[in-house]
Amino acid sequence: MASGLSLTQRLDKLRRILATGFCFALFGLGGLCLTFVVFPLITRSIKDQTAREMKVQNIIQKNFDFFCRTMKFTGCIDYQIIGAEILQQDRNCIIVANHPSLIDYVLIASCLPQCDCLVKAAIWHNPFIKGIVKAAGYIPNQAPDSLFGDCSDRLNSGNVLLIFPEGTRTTPGVSSKLQRGAAQIAVRTETDLRLIHITVSPSFLTKEKMWYQVPDRKPFFKVEVKGKIAISDFLNTDSPANAARELNRYMAQHLFPEPGQPTQNI
Repeated sequence: MASGLSLTQRLDKLRRILATGFCFALFGLGGLCLTFVVFPLITRSIKDQTAREMKVQNIIQKNFDFFCRTMKFTGCIDYQIIGAEILQQDRNCIIVANHPSLIDYVLIASCLPQCDCLVKAAIWHNPFIKGIVKAAGYIPNQAPDSLFGDCSDRLNSGNVLLIFPEGTRTTPGVSSKLQRGAAQIAVRTETDLRLIHITVSPSFLTKEKMWYQVPDRKPFFKVEVKGKIAISDFLNTDSPANAARELNRYMAQHLFPEPGQPTQNI
């Protein structure tokens, strides 16, 4: 236990460690149940692929909402999602967010009955997660040609696509840098982007720490749905590469504002 904490604070921290372990065990068991029981039944009962994926994504949303509420109820975390009703109205849109913790995706997807996601190709080889991402129809981050085509098909159908432009979780104290994938997809598919800004205080579930390394105080997650970026403002350049570069620069300014400066609605 951390030194300098009172007995009450130490007991509270121990309780949060146990509660976090319980929640993640619950998440793992739920994932196994969905992968090996629920989703195979849906695959057999719903033959249309699009309808099946929408059903699976709806189930994922409900399970994520339950998981988030359980973490809040047990005192692991507290959180606030500002603008969820705006997010739920988006169609044919790419959602981009900064990525400070392990559960950013879970928090965002918990309020979206339909949400496609761009995932690392390696996840498709993970036996515990492969069944979920496959059943949901998530898009593997693979060869650019097939990636752009898959994203375009989903977005043209009116779907929303969630991407974390950093590609991995933020390391506290280290300057973040955006990969160009999200900007490239937006430019190539000519799709507007919705910005989401996430803050966690104190930091929790970061890349360099294990789940049981909880902070001395209960973490508070603030998920703010910000304005949209109109892709038309970036398509008047001489090449898609330059358009993606300019868009990436613009996204970085709003996802990572200067210290002391609030994030802006655009």
